[in-house]
Amino acid sequence: MTEWRTVAGTIAEGYRVASGLTDSSPYPEGTLAMQLPYFLERGFDLRPYFLGTLNVAISPHQYRLVNPTITLEQVPWTAAHAPETFSFAHCRLTWQDHTEAGWIYYPHPETKPMHFQKPDRVEVLMPKITGIQYGDRVQLAMLTDEVHID
Repeated sequence: MTEWRTVAGTIAEGYRVASGLTDSSPYPEGTLAMQLPYFLERGFDLRPYFLGTLNVAISPHQYRLVNPTITLEQVPWTAAHAPETFSFAHCRLTWQDHTEAGWIYYPHPETKPMHFQKPDRVEVLMPKITGIQYGDRVQLAMLTDEVHID
């Protein structure tokens, strides 16, 4: 039986490349905006979500995707490097008694040339959550058959 497991987390600053909000990014429009049409043609629609990720630090826990809902193999979203593989697993984020459903966004490290994540960082795609900021405490729920939490 599929169950949700919830862990406490903190919104942490990421590389800001997914959203294009960093000056040092080689992708000024953001990687997610660039990936959107490639994901869409493979059946995964990012349009309901903010085109940037929230980074949730779940230390002392770590997570592993074991059976993601969606895996998109070898997506050629940029000419700057080889195609990448992405997986997505369901999640729910609760902040200030408000819960949103979204996705864990997992670019496979073996195909990703830059910006490796710490093992306690979960990148999530959510609808825009007005007011959320770095340091805010959240609850992140993940399906136990998709994600293992250590």
